[in-house]
Amino acid sequence: MSCVRASDSNSLFKILLFSSLRDKVAFITGGGSGIGFRIAEIFMRHGCRTVIASRSLPRVSAAAKKLAAATGQLCLPLSMDVRVPPAITDAVDQALREFGKIDILVNCAAGNFLCPAGTLSFNAFKTVMDIDTVGTFNVSRVLYEKFFRDHGGVIVNITATLGNRGQVLQVHAGSAKAAVDAMTRHLAVEWGPQNIRVNSLAPGPISGTEGIRRLGGPHRAPSLAVLASPLQRMGNKTDVAHSALYLASPLASYVTGAVLVVDGGAWLSFPNYVQGLVDLTSASAKL
Repeated sequence: MSCVRASDSNSLFKILLFSSLRDKVAFITGGGSGIGFRIAEIFMRHGCRTVIASRSLPRVSAAAKKLAAATGQLCLPLSMDVRVPPAITDAVDQALREFGKIDILVNCAAGNFLCPAGTLSFNAFKTVMDIDTVGTFNVSRVLYEKFFRDHGGVIVNITATLGNRGQVLQVHAGSAKAAVDAMTRHLAVEWGPQNIRVNSLAPGPISGTEGIRRLGGPHRAPSLAVLASPLQRMGNKTDVAHSALYLASPLASYVTGAVLVVDGGAWLSFPNYVQGLVDLTSASAKL
């Protein structure tokens, strides 16, 4: 009877991990900055070619050059608004002409800000729902029709922990992301027989992102997030990207319809901090 030594098993795991996305193609919305950019970078360092799409072509073009130079992989920048299905169709067609296939979709495009529900404008609420929820469906639906239906694929929806217990000043984003988590389960069930896996990835507060700069509030210092987290540290973009890598890779081949929370356990213990944000109650959204 033979057995595999722990060192051999570890080496095999590393080989599998670092080649897990070799020759794959990923389509990443919101890939020009923040978490989406880091996901693209980590995917490319593991052998993946990428398409990064956002409304700003100059932003994604500059990002694509940085990513290609750092990783040696191809990166195609595209201008696209997730709220406009014809624009999505054009972008997906262009990506398919360039690469011949798309194996992975990461829905990372999002919009958010802090605002009390009582002063949140109707248009502001609708705008966030249109970008986060409707946009996620739009891109998923187009890619399903254009490629996934006949070839299978993987969808990773970047959501949030806001709706898990009702976060103050976040009724718009929390509602939008909770709807995406529900969408994840529905699509996982309906599209699973066509070899399409659909999962959500829900980060908590992540350092070095536009989200933490804009949503932290004037009194919410990073030390509060650290103290409130069971793991006693802030999350970073690489933490999220590695989790996306897992969900997109064959290592998660039997995982679908799940919501993977990546926040160091903060959603279990993080305070709503109502008193500290009382000065924001007069704020209004102007989208």
